[in-house]
Amino acid sequence: MSTEQALRDRSESKCELCSATDNLSVYEVPPGSVGGVDDSVLVCATCKGQIENPETMDANHWRCLNDSMWNPAPAVQVVAWRMLNRLRSEGWPQDLLDMMYLDDETSLWAKATGDHLDDSEKVIHRDSNGAILEAGDNVVLIKDLDVKGAGFTAKRGTAVRGISLVQDNAEHIEGRVNGTRIVILTKFVKKS
Repeated sequence: MSTEQALRDRSESKCELCSATDNLSVYEVPPGSVGGVDDSVLVCATCKGQIENPETMDANHWRCLNDSMWNPAPAVQVVAWRMLNRLRSEGWPQDLLDMMYLDDETSLWAKATGDHLDDSEKVIHRDSNGAILEAGDNVVLIKDLDVKGAGFTAKRGTAVRGISLVQDNAEHIEGRVNGTRIVILTKFVKKS
């Protein structure tokens, strides 16, 4: 059975957020969605458009979250929580957020994209040129770096593939150099 058909069965062929029945499609909930039933939601074109383009948000459309936030599917809960957080300045979404319960794993998933943070609270990693770095990016060292404790020097021009971000420090990333996982200061790399 396809993912879309499984989602249609789960949702009775309705948008899992607003219950619309037209123009339904699969929305894979980031990050790390593999397109399965457990990490996807069946949504209408209106909901999908506003999820993917926050500047087109119509707050009144999202009053439907009053019902859909209680959906037992974690993926639906995650999307509902994220949308309520985007709208919390409206007032009424904060009341719903105060009532909403997410288990620990679902809460971590919901917070993974940083939608709940104000711009001033977000940790943004930037390379030496100011380009925004994301987990999985490839970077190149722009300076020879002595690796403390490993006994080698990471040479300028070395490619570091598939970096990960240190979540609480915008100046640090992690990556493998010479088979050793090291912490690298963002000011010494450039995105490739």
